[in-house]
Amino acid sequence: MQRHRLLELITLLALAVFSGVLADKPKVHRTTFDNLPANYFYFNDSPVLLYHDPITGVVYRSDNEGKTFDPVKGVKEGEARDLIQHPFDNEKAFILSTGTKHWRTENQGKSWQSFTTPHPPTNMGAPIAFSATKGNYAIFTGMKCEIGIFGSCQDVAFYTKDAFDTDPKPLLSNVIQCAFMQASKHFKEGDPQTVFCVRPDPDSKDSFPDNLQLVKSSDWFQTTEDVSFEGSRAVRGVVGIVVVEKFLVAAVKSSGTDEMRMYVSLDGNLWDRAEFPHDSKLEEDAYTVLESTPYAIQVDVLGNNAINPMGTLYTSNSNGTYFVRRLEHTNRNVGGNVDFEKVDNVEGVVLANIVANWEEVQERRMTTKKVQSRISFDDGNTWHRLKGPGCDGKSADECSLHLHSVTSPHNSGRIFSSTAAPGILMGVGNVGSEIKEYTEGDLYASTDAGLTWSLSRSGAHKYEFGDGGSILIAVDDEESTDKVAYSLDFGRTWKEVDLDGKVKARMLTTVPDSTSRKFTLLATGARGEKDEGKTLVVFVDFADLDEREKKCKLDEKDEGKSDFEKWYARTVDGQPQCLMGHKEFFWRKKVDRECFVGDKYEDPVPVEENCPCTDADYECDYNFVRGDNGECVPATGAPDLIPPGQCTKPGDKYMGISGYRLIPGNTCDKSKGVRKDEPVEKTCGEMHVPSGKVGHHQTEFKGEVKQYYYLERSETSSGNDETVILRTTKNEVWKTHDQGGKWDRILVDQEVISIVPHPYFKDYVYFLTVSKKLFFSKDRAKTISEVETPLPPNGFGVQVLQFHPVHSDWIIYTGGKNCEDVFGDNCHAVAYYSKDGGFSWDKIAQYVRTCSWARGKKFVVDDDLVICEKYSSESGAQESMTARDLQLISSNDYFEKDKNVHFKQMVGFAPVEEYIVVAELDEESKALTMHVTVDGKNYAKAHFPPKFKIDHQQAYTVMDSVTDSIFLHVTTNPRTGSEWGSIMKSNSNGTYYVLSEEKVNRDTYGYVDFEKMQGLEGVAVINVVTNADDALAGANKKLKTKATHNDGGEWNFIAPPKKDSEGKSFCSGSLEQCSLNLHGYTERKDFRDTLSSGSAVGLMLSVGNVGEYLTGYGDGNTFITRNGGVTWKEAHKGTYMWEYGDQGSIIVIVNDREPTNKILYTLNEGESWEEYVFANEDAKVKVTDIATVPSDTSRRFLLFGKSTHSDKVLAIQLDFTGLTDRQCNLDPENAADDDFELWTPMHPESENGCLFGHKAQYHRKLTDHLCYIGSRIPQPHKILDNCTCTRQDFECDFNYQRASDGSCVLVDGATPLDHSLVCAQADVVEWFEPTGYRRIPITTCQGGKELDKFIAHACPGKEREFERERGKKGLHGFGLFVVILLPFLAAGGVAWYVYARWQARYGQIRLGDEGVRVEDSPVVRYPIIAVSALAAVVMTVPALLKALGGAVAGMISRNKRFTTRGSFARGEYSTLGRTSLDDDILGDSDGET
Repeated sequence: MQRHRLLELITLLALAVFSGVLADKPKVHRTTFDNLPANYFYFNDSPVLLYHDPITGVVYRSDNEGKTFDPVKGVKEGEARDLIQHPFDNEKAFILSTGTKHWRTENQGKSWQSFTTPHPPTNMGAPIAFSATKGNYAIFTGMKCEIGIFGSCQDVAFYTKDAFDTDPKPLLSNVIQCAFMQASKHFKEGDPQTVFCVRPDPDSKDSFPDNLQLVKSSDWFQTTEDVSFEGSRAVRGVVGIVVVEKFLVAAVKSSGTDEMRMYVSLDGNLWDRAEFPHDSKLEEDAYTVLESTPYAIQVDVLGNNAINPMGTLYTSNSNGTYFVRRLEHTNRNVGGNVDFEKVDNVEGVVLANIVANWEEVQERRMTTKKVQSRISFDDGNTWHRLKGPGCDGKSADECSLHLHSVTSPHNSGRIFSSTAAPGILMGVGNVGSEIKEYTEGDLYASTDAGLTWSLSRSGAHKYEFGDGGSILIAVDDEESTDKVAYSLDFGRTWKEVDLDGKVKARMLTTVPDSTSRKFTLLATGARGEKDEGKTLVVFVDFADLDEREKKCKLDEKDEGKSDFEKWYARTVDGQPQCLMGHKEFFWRKKVDRECFVGDKYEDPVPVEENCPCTDADYECDYNFVRGDNGECVPATGAPDLIPPGQCTKPGDKYMGISGYRLIPGNTCDKSKGVRKDEPVEKTCGEMHVPSGKVGHHQTEFKGEVKQYYYLERSETSSGNDETVILRTTKNEVWKTHDQGGKWDRILVDQEVISIVPHPYFKDYVYFLTVSKKLFFSKDRAKTISEVETPLPPNGFGVQVLQFHPVHSDWIIYTGGKNCEDVFGDNCHAVAYYSKDGGFSWDKIAQYVRTCSWARGKKFVVDDDLVICEKYSSESGAQESMTARDLQLISSNDYFEKDKNVHFKQMVGFAPVEEYIVVAELDEESKALTMHVTVDGKNYAKAHFPPKFKIDHQQAYTVMDSVTDSIFLHVTTNPRTGSEWGSIMKSNSNGTYYVLSEEKVNRDTYGYVDFEKMQGLEGVAVINVVTNADDALAGANKKLKTKATHNDGGEWNFIAPPKKDSEGKSFCSGSLEQCSLNLHGYTERKDFRDTLSSGSAVGLMLSVGNVGEYLTGYGDGNTFITRNGGVTWKEAHKGTYMWEYGDQGSIIVIVNDREPTNKILYTLNEGESWEEYVFANEDAKVKVTDIATVPSDTSRRFLLFGKSTHSDKVLAIQLDFTGLTDRQCNLDPENAADDDFELWTPMHPESENGCLFGHKAQYHRKLTDHLCYIGSRIPQPHKILDNCTCTRQDFECDFNYQRASDGSCVLVDGATPLDHSLVCAQADVVEWFEPTGYRRIPITTCQGGKELDKFIAHACPGKEREFERERGKKGLHGFGLFVVILLPFLAAGGVAWYVYARWQARYGQIRLGDEGVRVEDSPVVRYPIIAVSALAAVVMTVPALLKALGGAVAGMISRNKRFTTRGSFARGEYSTLGRTSLDDDILGDSDGET
């Protein structure tokens, strides 16, 4: 018995000893998975974590902090596409599939319940948006797609108030983004139900993204409010909204610029524009909203090119509206991420990296950046180098610490610090003059919030904090390893634990607040190991470590006995110092105490004591900078902020800002310290005081004006300049930033041969020289840079520069090689491309006539797709080659491997909206044929009615394509001096054409008397030849003007006004004998001078006459209409040129025949005219042109002319800003009290006020109100409702033409299209027999006289559905314009995701005409590019949505998610500008193992 007890005692002792040995080391446990996770997260304050395998579609759950995992129950393998953690509710998570069935958990994944949505999740951005205050509130965004050949997709939002316990309810359709206003725990204003959505404005005719509006609702969009940012005016181009701490931030983008505008709100009702220093601007994809605070927004703005980027850090005031510069030359990567991070839980301490050799990087873009680290202890107001170990007595320039940061992350979560470990920092880097490669770095640690640093461990490591900082853990991040190191004394000493085999570390993490003693290492098995290539979760447990068997105790009364000590965030010589206006300390475990903190899931709370304010607590205010003496002084050129209502005259006093402001978040006590931010009295200086009069300023130039261009600011561009660039015949280049008030000569020592403004980005302009020097400006000629091109410009009349509509720095340059003599044996053109603004070039092809990117505004194809006109031969003189040698080729890789030859004898091509039109010479028939593509790869032949064979001497003129159809002029009489042709109108894909009008006038150069009224749909004027037979015999053409109000469906003569401007009656009789006739496009001196303006809706001016025919220009008078051409009046006797200003509230006319010294202007749309004299009687000017900004929104104008008493050329600025300084009030909610009326255009024969099937309202200033409009008003204001269909909503179908009575009859010898082809679409059940009519593509009419529907038939196999549908709806059907789309789509096989549907673009493009103008090359056999300057009215479709979670391509293919550092574990870092990083944190599973 005793022996038995002795053996038992020995056994127990042995077990105790063995157990004690095991407790000396942390415990390790390995779990094997097949694939790296797409998402891997802990539930906050919980031992539960989830692991999503995206390959197998399985979600695993661990309830013991990663020790063991099991697949979640209720979700089958392969069904989990996404795993989404609720950011504000610690119990909830969601699993989304690719379909409509999904799953949710409300108990941290222990159980899952399925729910359904009407549509699959969106591929754009986050599919679920959450509320921070209502955990059950959520918005689900799904992708709704129409089935069939013509199917398109749109995002549709739904909401739930019970976390999908019941089916979600509809919220809003066709959305870009939706978010709760209370999407941040710090934003507590307003109603929890308030939702903001970005969507296309259904009433807007603008293109994407200019049509995007921000709307909000507090009743789930039972009622909708259009968010207004500037007063009561609606703003379009809203591309995104985010909630940053307590701030609502909206980003607005307008066409023609890559600059964006930021608006900020604290309550969702009142919005202010964020103002940056006057020399700064926000650019799309070029600013990042950084980790911010409840008292300020941090923004880093790209400062140079995006290839080797640097930035500038700005911080806002407490309401987020005024930003000051904090740090220049910050280091960024191409993904928009910035080396910037706040130290967690220690206020005011920030680490950032800068580029030391920033000047070299600016000058030579590919220069390697020398990156250095900086630290700030006052929230970025001042910056210091990091004190490196071993640097005492050495120069800080050569010896300081530099740490890798956000741009090159190697682990999840925050980079340097943790909430639970105040003041303890770690980082990988090196000591020296600059940062080295990551693999050359070591692990450094700091225990005083970055004030001092020590070398902690050699080599680069992933690292993590645990147990409130009492445990630090690190793993080798350079090579595979079988060890994990840990430190129990803040990194002073380290021990190691064996991992039972080598692994390659991917991620090291723990619970989000770093209070646990358990960690997980995500890794892959190394080569030669049993788990080679497998994914491992290595669980490391310090919970039972013998050294830490007791819990630390806090004794606030006796710090000597306490295991904790007071740690002050800032001390000097052992004494606590003030930081951000207060002293701050934490109770932190003493470094030598062997105990564990054990306060799991409890964050340490600082104790604060405010200090008196000192100079260090203040920073420079908005538009102030530090002077040489350290004081804040006004920035050069920066305006002062004068309070509203102050400074009515010079010499007045006002209380202005002092130049200082308290650092945001600083809590110092002003009552006990200095007050540097108190307003100070200032004196009003010179200012603009309305004189009530018009003013002018005159400038003289040598030589004639050869070129001038406006570089107009877009709506979101910074500044208030009105820039004009001018080149004279002396090749002198001048610029003005105030539209002619002051001119400065630029590029004085350069011979500039051409000014080339960027057609898509209005801030950009290029200057060509005779050499390889190419000058450019990105800021409207404020600064000018130089690059070198591969060759001098070509001399073939080929366009030298081509630009990309989406990427501002993508250029195609066509130069001339071996061209000392253009007729030389080997002289030819070579095309190159650059993606960095011309700093580097790569060859595309040689012996080309034109190369351009296929991508257009609405022509959405691969960004890299290039189309070239290239000669088949690559030897000899290019000038001797003809169209028979010319091919049309394309490539997606700039002809490195991919090359497609589309046509071998082509005449030319022209991009037209969503099409590319190609003219080809048919060798057999000797006729021109036309082809159209909608994808740049597949081309369909254009079909014309019978008898329309186009001889090769004839030509096409592509005139317009803004109403979902191409207007094409086909020359039918090419006799020189007597040219005319037929206007053909296409179906919606440009392949089938019907006759719109015959005998339409054109000139020898191929230009046509055809002009659309800008700003109104479907209104246009033409001139027709009425004596065709006589003209063929040699007589002069007799022209007569016709107009259409239904997009070419019908053309009618224009009814004349009853009386002239002197009250005398005009002629009488029928319209054939007495009508208004207008001089058109073919007689225009400058094709930029249009009859109408897109911003002056309904207004049009023209020179013409009332009579049977159009008489000579000099015999004409000037006429005006203000109701869209329905009625006209004579504005003034004589011929005048005109210009619109302030959106039509000002119209200026000037005599264009005789020298003059005065202009006439009207402020009431031509009801009355005032005279203004700009020169003495003996100093009259022969005015050659009148101009203003292209949008016609300015109150300044320029007259160009020649002096009658000298050889000088004059530029005369006319300034109408002196008439008034009161801006018109636009308040749609109180329309009776504002300065505008609502005008509804209509068809002249309409009885119900409809145009194109609907009633639309436009804002127009009341003519008797003296005020200015200012920024452009989005038009139309509103589409009221759709109308019933009438004859005006239809046009003749293919192979039909109008008879004399206006009806549509079949062309002799023609047959109708087979309408049954529509049955090829899967969801169509019926088709209609041809009636001769088709709906005008842009009409929205419903019911009424549906002339395209008469006899219906069931599609084969759809008889039952046909009977059912007929019983439900009665007579209905599918529009024929869809039928004729089928043959082309069958050939092209194209599908697209459509957000944008309409865009204004104007101009004419000739294909196949032999006439040339003076400026054309005399040796070009088939001139192609003859585009009116109106074609420069363009819009850029930027990659806006990258900042919101994905690019447009993501709609088609699912982008990876959850692969950035902020997506895993305890990371709260958020880059709101762009979220992509250079490399995925986890790396490639096929890489080193």
